[in-house]
Amino acid sequence: MSSRKIWSAHWIADERFVGLEPRQLLHKESDSPDNEAHRNDLKHTHMLVRKTFDLEASVRAAYIDISADDYYKLFVNGRFVGQGPAQGYHFHYYYNRYDLTEWLVEGLNVIAVHAYYQGLCNRSLNSADYRQGVIAELFCDGTLTVATDATWKYMQSLEYGTGEAATIGYDTQFAEHIDSRLKEANWRHLHYDDSAWKPACVRRESDCILQLQSTPSVDVYRVSPTKVETTADGRYLIDFGREITGQLTMIARGLSGQQLEIRCGEEWLEDSSGVRCELRCNCTYREAWTLSGGEDELEVYDYKGFRLAEVIGGVDAVQPESIAAIVRHYPFPEEACRFQSDDPLLQGIWDICRNAVKYGSQEHFVDCPTREKGQYLGDNSITAPAHALLTGDLRLYRKALEDFALSSRICPGFMAVAPGHLMQEYADYSLQWPAQLLQYYRYSGDRPFLREMAPLAVGIINYFRRYARADGLLRKGSDKANLVDWPPNARDGYDFPLTKPVIDGCHNVVNAFYYGAMQATNGIMRELGEPELYELASLAESFRRAFLDPSTGLFRDAEMSGHASLHANALPLCFGLVPRDQRDAVVAFLKEKKLSCGVYMAYFYLKALATAGEHEFVYHTIVSQEKHLVTAADVPGTNETIELTGYWANMLREGATTCFEAWSKRLKWNTSLCHPWASAPIPLLVEDVLGITPAEPGWTSIRFRPRIPRSMRDLTLVLTVATGVLTVRVRDGKAELQPPAGVSVV
Repeated sequence: MSSRKIWSAHWIADERFVGLEPRQLLHKESDSPDNEAHRNDLKHTHMLVRKTFDLEASVRAAYIDISADDYYKLFVNGRFVGQGPAQGYHFHYYYNRYDLTEWLVEGLNVIAVHAYYQGLCNRSLNSADYRQGVIAELFCDGTLTVATDATWKYMQSLEYGTGEAATIGYDTQFAEHIDSRLKEANWRHLHYDDSAWKPACVRRESDCILQLQSTPSVDVYRVSPTKVETTADGRYLIDFGREITGQLTMIARGLSGQQLEIRCGEEWLEDSSGVRCELRCNCTYREAWTLSGGEDELEVYDYKGFRLAEVIGGVDAVQPESIAAIVRHYPFPEEACRFQSDDPLLQGIWDICRNAVKYGSQEHFVDCPTREKGQYLGDNSITAPAHALLTGDLRLYRKALEDFALSSRICPGFMAVAPGHLMQEYADYSLQWPAQLLQYYRYSGDRPFLREMAPLAVGIINYFRRYARADGLLRKGSDKANLVDWPPNARDGYDFPLTKPVIDGCHNVVNAFYYGAMQATNGIMRELGEPELYELASLAESFRRAFLDPSTGLFRDAEMSGHASLHANALPLCFGLVPRDQRDAVVAFLKEKKLSCGVYMAYFYLKALATAGEHEFVYHTIVSQEKHLVTAADVPGTNETIELTGYWANMLREGATTCFEAWSKRLKWNTSLCHPWASAPIPLLVEDVLGITPAEPGWTSIRFRPRIPRSMRDLTLVLTVATGVLTVRVRDGKAELQPPAGVSVV
């Protein structure tokens, strides 16, 4: 995987953590975790670290390797350099490397690090294990010049509150009630007096392994709001024009102890009087900022997903021209992909999917940048290829595959979230990893990585085979939960108890994914020139015997069920399990069902119909504005029937700037309004409608099979792939492809 090095530096830490036995938090979801309560006084710990050093001469080349547990922000000579690392398990920490050649000067220099240890057990950070600290090495002209040790200075910053503060989301982050009276002014700069700071404590590690992060650090930049209004009662209402990820910032000068309330959100209140800071997704973004009496700058540490902000109680103190957002996300080259359509609806759908993928790609793919900030394996079947097509950058896709491969240390059948200390397992998700690996290889042509990862795909199959019957079908979805779709009201009445723990019984969806995993693993073996491992014909026959109803030609949800859901028919069609003489019945059934599923399963539904040649239907489903009724049964205490206008079109109608977690804000009790798993239109439009796929791994040749719908008139797509830039133009229903130079089209 990532490259490893031998460190001369030591981890340095807050003295309160030194000597604490690390908590062991990695376990099967069904096993008992370490139930010892985490010390509140060690949660939400902000540690400021400094090292001053002298360079006798200017340097020709310099770089720093740095990591932190849980996270750092790095400054050199008062200037921000970068932040990270990507979260990782303690047996596979990541570190970052920054070129500092232009940052250092002859004479005195200072490295300053703002390190953060959260202390919460969640999907967002690998925290709560009492591992805290910073490690760094500076090399100048090939010589180790500075390394973390006991000569570095540190202090605990209380500016951001304590571990008694309220948490946001699913214990995803702390509310930051910032008190600028407690701020260490100018601590990042060379001439700050740190004589009162403590010497750093060395933290000894026996099981910590550091790996060079294979992806770049997130981009961090400043954006101005599109609109700032002052209300009659002295509040600022701020709009950034679209959903973003990052922090709010501003400068204020008021009385010492004057308190401002900061609210962030994705929507206005219904009466438009202010920001809805109690987000639909179960986050409350309401925090306090206490002024020092001098000129203060609001510097929030953790990030939020938001579009709007409201400042209460500070209209005379805040400098309105200073209001901005510090945006962060994985590097997203705007020029790598350009999509232009003369259809405003199609353009709008593409844009909200693109924006969700952009802001939902941080140090890893996140399910949402608000409630959880976790990387879910099933989501990546959609998000990872969408990101690859939008950016031409496959490094985050590869890293995601590695992250889940590392979770095999916890369970050879993989975890549903990785990394992270919140242990979740879904059989459906684990069984998608082999197909994700194969798709990555088709995009990248990275054969050594495919060979390295192939045994893990086999390991997944072996794990699930322990739960197989004599006919090859899984008698239950292993010891892992079975999801089918989410939320539960999106399962189209799926007729099998999806309980925790999983009950015995043979049902359709997990067996379809099981077949798909074997199918993909055979594909991996073929690409490596190895024999196929699985005889699929007999398993397919077992699947049909168990689930195909000969009287209807449809697939039932479970062996003893008489119900046929969308899910139980879309997946067999997607994986080639539908007999040729039954295909018309299944296709007709699915077309009649339309998208009576969640946005996650919509990807497989539309892929299935595309494999059956229903490209016109796929396209018109994506852009549908047909009105239909949906019951919001997932919302506690209500069976409200909601009228929707299409699917992605309905998101736009409800004001989306990033695609939602559900077809409507009201269809789920905690709907995230930025959820990249709804970005299926991107790979579907590129691969199945415009018909652009790699004919050979790594796009060394391109297959071009456009299926242009009658209603598509004028469209241009510029796409960056492994071999260069290609352009597709659609004019009057006809498509032309200009491939990268030297690349053949078949």
